[in-house]
Amino acid sequence: MSGLPALRFGYGTNGLADLRLDDALVLLADLGYDGVGLTLDHMHLDPLTPDLAARTRRLAHRLDALGLQVTVETGARYVLDPRRKHGPSLLDADPEDRARRAELLLRAVDVAADLGAHAVHCFSGITPPGTGQDTAWKRLAESLTPVLDAAGAAGVPLAVEPEPGHLLATLADFHHLRRTLGDPEHLGLTLDIGHCQCLEPLPPADCVRAAAPWLKHVQIEDMRRGVHEHLPFGDGEIDFPPVLAALAATGYQGLTVVELPRHSHAGPHFTELSLPFLHEAATAAAALPATPEGSTR
Repeated sequence: MSGLPALRFGYGTNGLADLRLDDALVLLADLGYDGVGLTLDHMHLDPLTPDLAARTRRLAHRLDALGLQVTVETGARYVLDPRRKHGPSLLDADPEDRARRAELLLRAVDVAADLGAHAVHCFSGITPPGTGQDTAWKRLAESLTPVLDAAGAAGVPLAVEPEPGHLLATLADFHHLRRTLGDPEHLGLTLDIGHCQCLEPLPPADCVRAAAPWLKHVQIEDMRRGVHEHLPFGDGEIDFPPVLAALAATGYQGLTVVELPRHSHAGPHFTELSLPFLHEAATAAAALPATPEGSTR
């Protein structure tokens, strides 16, 4: 295992919402993180401001000066609607509402291109009450089509995340979307390691291996089986060295971003704890024996 490439670790700004963006970036750089998962939100890089392009250019220079890589994330809770969490979605009945969410993703693609980001992350949304599955999948595919076209033109992959409780909740659902869209080149996958522990039939390390051909972004935290609660490392059930060994073996080149969105009240504390934990787990991963197929268990 020692010959495998090193993983690059980041921390998500949705877990640092009480800090100014520049303070958060300096903190991560000082602690030795390789990058940041940047959630476009009102308290950081607000995607709805008229000076977004200029602010993005300044941020690109700042990231470069700090030596931080970036992935753009779009999971802000109330950035589009102050009364509906994650609303509107790509699945809403109103075409104008779906278009508002798609427009946010188009802006995210522009931001990602200007920042040199690895990918743009997104998710499907929850199926509205009374909406049939066929209708929901049709709305999702139609809403994502122009975003994928823009992602292809910008050379930035769109990495869809299976999210518990959403229409697209599992790896199997991702493949359903992929086939529905005709397997477009710039459609990729965000794999959340905790979500694998929560609800996938395979163990997290096996999920990594199964997802490898489409993997464009990784989120990581601890979690328990059947409970969708993002936990600090050590508070859940995941055995991390096999997961990191599997991830390194895929040759994944993007960021592996700590995802603790409900721990912003102690964000600096958890940034300090998380990176040493991941480095220790990566060291243990490098010592694991390889199977004859080149993977680890």
